[in-house]
Amino acid sequence: MPALGKVYLIGAGPGAADLITVRGARLLAQADVVLYDALVTPEMLALCPQAELISVGKRSGQRSTAQAVINARLVECARRHRLVVRLKGGDPMLFGRADEELRALEAEGIEVEVVPGITTAVAAAAATRQPLTRRGLARSVAFFTSSTAPDQPDHPALPETDTLVQYMGGREAAATAERLLAEGRRPDLPVVVVENCSRPDQRILRLPLAALAHGLETAHGPVLVMIGEALQRRERQPEDPAPG
Repeated sequence: MPALGKVYLIGAGPGAADLITVRGARLLAQADVVLYDALVTPEMLALCPQAELISVGKRSGQRSTAQAVINARLVECARRHRLVVRLKGGDPMLFGRADEELRALEAEGIEVEVVPGITTAVAAAAATRQPLTRRGLARSVAFFTSSTAPDQPDHPALPETDTLVQYMGGREAAATAERLLAEGRRPDLPVVVVENCSRPDQRILRLPLAALAHGLETAHGPVLVMIGEALQRRERQPEDPAPG
């Protein structure tokens, strides 16, 4: 039996090509094949011109590659190539379906290494110059998504924490705001919305929780919603950078 290759689950970060880690970029430059997400940019893929590129993108509400198919392709590639990269937006271990892929590869005895990436919540906090924690005011943060497995409730309980960060929050943000208001959160609680974080078309929107309950405009890219007292503007905080 021929030797199996090694698979690297690499976090591409929030979008900008220069926010990938040095280790991630080095492995991309050595890869034989790269299976990449829909949110991975052409600039990022330019870091691996020697590799065979396979799109396995998954986008909400759009036709996408089933996870079982991705798992099978990873196993197939590891049987044919020495160095296989599974390139994921953000960090592989946070809302990245890494558990399914790790299980599939481990079941076949394929060696796997995870290379972390900058998760979008941290990049959004940097882009808005808005820390997610604040001494004396916010000491806990929860990352959550409204997406659930088929056997789970459509609206799981919201985390009880000082700062809430909702991934993939474009469509579900209004429902989240309504639930928080029903739980007694202040209508003027600060909210910061970041679309296309770290990219040239990044957009930042600030609004109170009550306004979020009315919904967001149609977004053309991934949306992250940050909610909490820590998101209040500082007295002399500069204006948010303009798109582009």
